[in-house]
Amino acid sequence: MSKTQKDSGNDQQTKGSELAEAETNAVAVLRERKRSRVRAPDITLDFDEDTRRLTVGHKGKDPKAACALAMHELGTADYRFFEGVMTQVATLGQQDSSVSETASNFVMSVVAGVKPQDEIEAMLAIQMGAIHQATMMMARRLNHAKSLPQQDSAERALNKLSRTFTSQVETLKRYRAKANQTVRVERVEVKEGGQAIVGNVQNGGRGQ
Repeated sequence: MSKTQKDSGNDQQTKGSELAEAETNAVAVLRERKRSRVRAPDITLDFDEDTRRLTVGHKGKDPKAACALAMHELGTADYRFFEGVMTQVATLGQQDSSVSETASNFVMSVVAGVKPQDEIEAMLAIQMGAIHQATMMMARRLNHAKSLPQQDSAERALNKLSRTFTSQVETLKRYRAKANQTVRVERVEVKEGGQAIVGNVQNGGRGQ
């Protein structure tokens, strides 16, 4: 290979490794979103075979700070609710004695994406994450079905789960819309001379 061919090949390799302007901007946006986002640390799970006890913890944070961040992500200030739902999330991927940190942390990432404002929204978000996981499991079974009965069974389950997920999304939308409704109260003021001035007093919904 001549020196000219080698230099040309190196130039092409360099160009191939460079990011386009749009790609560079996308990376910068992602970094900024990660920097500014308040995120609870990942869940850690420890299952004791002897005592059959599941211990739920968090990675890389002071326990009190980790709990506070997780409660913030769940939209709750009630520790009883936090403890209950974290136990439920921790056992989502459990089969016999094994547990799945990946499955539990996935559900919490769904919760973070939904950004619940109260316990009802948090429960809906958790259910949405759980239903999605079950939906994908049934989709995998359908893709690998080896008989007509297996195919029919997986297809029925997949359809039910898909409809359930859609219903959950709509329920969350309706719940939020109802919470954010504006209450209009007519205020009537009668000025001197008998002139009536009608004004609207607006009162925000939940969380305002």
